[in-house]
Formats: sequence, structure tokens, C-alpha cells
Amino acid sequence: MVEGGSTRAYIGSFTSGGGRGITTAAVDPASGALTPLDGVADGLPNPAWLALAPGGGVLYALSETDEGAVAAYRPTPEGLTPLGRPVPSGGRGPTHLSVAGGRLLAAHYGSGTVSSLPLGADGTPGGPPSVLAHRGAGPDRDRQQGPHAHQVLPDPSGRWVLSVDLGTDSVRVCSLAPGSGELRLHAETALRAGSGPRHLAFHPAGGVVYVLHELEPQLTVCRWDAAEGRLVPVGEVSVLPADAPSDPRPYPSVPVVSPDGRFLRAAVRGADLVVTLSLADGAEKPQPVDSVQCGGSWPRDLVTDPSGRRLYVCNEWSGDVTWFEADPVTGRLQRAGRLEVPAAACLVLA
Repeated sequence: MVEGGSTRAYIGSFTSGGGRGITTAAVDPASGALTPLDGVADGLPNPAWLALAPGGGVLYALSETDEGAVAAYRPTPEGLTPLGRPVPSGGRGPTHLSVAGGRLLAAHYGSGTVSSLPLGADGTPGGPPSVLAHRGAGPDRDRQQGPHAHQVLPDPSGRWVLSVDLGTDSVRVCSLAPGSGELRLHAETALRAGSGPRHLAFHPAGGVVYVLHELEPQLTVCRWDAAEGRLVPVGEVSVLPADAPSDPRPYPSVPVVSPDGRFLRAAVRGADLVVTLSLADGAEKPQPVDSVQCGGSWPRDLVTDPSGRRLYVCNEWSGDVTWFEADPVTGRLQRAGRLEVPAAACLVLA
């Protein structure tokens, strides 16, 4: 929250697709409705992924360009104040950003690398970054000719960093070296060949991880051992309803787990669906219970609010953010509103 206790939504977009940069919106505490505020942070090309520092005092933005850059902003009641100039992210074609161990982490689809950048006392990112290169390839000749790191984030214990690679069909577990912040490979978990893992989400209890695949509409359920830094697949479930058409081809994007750990949701581009799976039978046994149209086209990001009562969807191709009311008992979603945001790519609540 910004000063005064009000909740804001920060929405990143693709400026190359007509986006305005980072849009700030007020969040109505009663309805969850978004109202755009004056002023857009438009100095960074393609701020397509955003991340908050612990405590919310700094907002980080990733420039999804061939060169790759990151920038920092201070949220204030008047808007976003830049903290210094953008700095290189440490690779080509970055796609994801997170904060761990006092470092800024970035995943790069283009170069197949993950990087760790130092942060100053005020949260400003610096350099040079420490870079870890992924190795390998997959059977899809169009999409898996080499490594394509798509996401990097810390585990709930803070001991490990996990990176998801669409090109090598695997998830890597790394540690952050004390002092230097160097990413050191600890283990690699192979997933089904050709599945193209894109993003993962942790169950709030911490012991289960859900990996969503882009090249197949599947979700892999894994056990996570934080003591050993070990990820073990234990099952798969489809995120595409049985009656869903196969044309256009479905491309799942992101999973998100409700704060109470009762429901898992996945966005499916192409089909333009948000699918809800129940975890009532246990965290390792997700069961599909509902699917709804996303309210737009090409749902790229999903965000649930802290109460779990609302879900926000960034629809890139239709240029909007839609939101839904979530039934706390059944998990079913009901469309509640829409905000026009050209080329919307991601959203964070603060």
C-alpha cells in the first residue's frame, strides 16, 4: 500500500504493441474495481513484468527487449518516481523478474540465462549482474532449439531460487552465494519432453509446486523439499476442459493459487480461458471444477487479491484488465468488471 493505506494496482504493458508503459490504478476496497489514476510511467520500453520489493517500498520493472533492462520506481501518492536510470538485466529477451536475498533476479528467454543484480540501500539496482547460463534443448524444433529461461523466483523458505526453462523442459534449483549473490546450480528436475514449462506457483503450505506448461495444456504437480532443495514430479492434470476446441492451439501462461490454498487457477491463451481446479482432495490432487472466458483475448497474467475474493486477468491482445468475483466455497468465478489497458501484460497489487 502507498502512504495513506490505499491499495494500488500497477499494470505493465508492451509499448511495442501500443501499451502506454506502467499504468497506476486505484483499487476500490469494497468492489475491487480499478480506476486509472493520472500519470503513466512511460520511460521504459515494454515493461512487461513487474515485481515489488519486500514491504512494497520499491517497484521493479523489466524491459522485455532484445537488450534487456531493469528499472526501479518509488510508489508515492502522486505516482511512480524513478530511482536512477535503467540498467542492463544481464541477458537478452528477459521475461520475468523477482526479488530474493537482497538481489534482483531476472530470467531471459532469448539468451537462456538467469541473472542476479545487486541492490543499493535505497533499492536501486546496479551491476554488474551475476549470470548463470542454462544448457540443453528439447524436441520442438521451433520452440526448443536451445534454453529459454522463462521464470525465476525464490522458494517460500528463502533458501533457494527456482528457474523454469521452456526450451529444456526442466526446472533448475539454485542457491545464492552469500556476499557475491552468485547463482549456483544445485539441482535440475527434468519434466516431460516437449511440454515447454513456462511458470510455476507454490502452494501456500510450501511443500507442493505446480508447473504450468506452454507447449501442452498440462500442469505438473511436484513435491518440494526445502531442506534438500529437491523438486520431484508426482502427477499431471490437464488445464483444458474436455469440450474445449483444439483450434486455435492453447498456450497456457500462468498459474496462481488462492491465498487459502483451496483453489488453483490457470490462464490459457488461444482458448482465452481461466480454469479453476479444486485442491479439496489435497494439494497434490488438483481437480478441475470450472472454466470461464477471460473476458478478453490472450490472458497473459493472473493475480489474486490478498482476500482471495477477486481475480484480475491481464488480456494482452484485447488490451484490457478484467476482474472476477471468486466464490469462497465453490471457487467459481463471476465476471465483475473491465479496465482498458492497451497491450496489458502483468499486474501487481500494492
